[in-house]
Formats: sequence, structure tokens, C-alpha cells
Amino acid sequence: MTLAARKAVAREEAALRRAAAHDLHRAAASDRLRAHLSEQAGRVIAGYLPIRSEADPLPTMEALAARNRVVVPVVTVARQPLVFREWRPGCRLVQGVFGVMVPADGAELVPDLIIAPLLAFDRKMHRLGYGGGFYDRTLAQLRKNGRIEALGFAYAAQGVAAVPVEATDEPLDAVLTESGVVPLAP
Repeated sequence: MTLAARKAVAREEAALRRAAAHDLHRAAASDRLRAHLSEQAGRVIAGYLPIRSEADPLPTMEALAARNRVVVPVVTVARQPLVFREWRPGCRLVQGVFGVMVPADGAELVPDLIIAPLLAFDRKMHRLGYGGGFYDRTLAQLRKNGRIEALGFAYAAQGVAAVPVEATDEPLDAVLTESGVVPLAP
């Protein structure tokens, strides 16, 4: 089986596990993320506006907005890194690429912390996304230009023994679930 086929199968299986976990652990995961990031101040933090059964960072983003600048990813060009537009609670949203809601306006800023959604993760901090490569290209670009912290946000049920990985896949720095920070494999 090719790597692309293995990733496609892994995405289907992961989406089912995530949907089941979402029904059970949505509030607990959101609470854990808010507690984990509660001391952040003076940063540019990228969250996301959740779709389908993604773990919900919105309560955390709302809390962070009081002492940080919060941005969300915006797809502007296919096969290019994401840009990040400032988001504030209650800001006007419009439908962006792939049907994802994005701020209608707001400054484009470069984050120093990215909270990344995902379908699956492993203890080597590999992330399986939707297959567009947007976060991988973005992290690669930002890492060339300086320090960026990438925090995967998921449910514990999304953990797998090994994510199928290719050379262009960028690892996360950590993963946080409703159970806490996932330990890095030795």
C-alpha cells in the first residue's frame, strides 16, 4: 500500500474516533486547554475556528484575547503556507476556503504559538491532518524564520501507535488532550 493510501485509510479511521471522542470529551478538552494556556500574556497565539468534530479551542481563545493577540489561519493560495488574521470575540466572520469561517478583516500577524487541529497523532509528535499540507508548509516556513511553538489539540482517542509520515511532514512540539500533555516517546 502506498503512503498516500495509508494516510487516506488513517484519516478515515481517525475521523471516526475523533467524532466519538468529541461527543464525550469536548468540554473537558476545552477546559484543559484553557488551564494549560491560562498564564500566557503578550503573545500572538494562533487558534482555529473548529469544524466537524475538532477539539474546541474557542473558550480558550476568548480567554486569551484579553492579554494576547489571537489569530486564526486563513488559506489564501493552494499549496502555500497559511496566513493568520487577527480574531477577537464577536468579530465579523465570512466564509473562507473549504467552508471554514474566517475574520472578515483584521491584521495579518505572525504567531509565536500555533494551536493546531488534527485527525491523529503519535507520541513522536507526528500529526495527521486533512491532507492539504497547510500546517506542514506553515510550520516549515516559520521555523526557518525563528522560534515557533506548535501545540496539537486533540482528544486522547486520536492517539495512534504511528502516524504515516513523509519527508515534508512537520512534527508538533507537544500535544494536549483532555487527559493532559501527551508524553513524548523515548
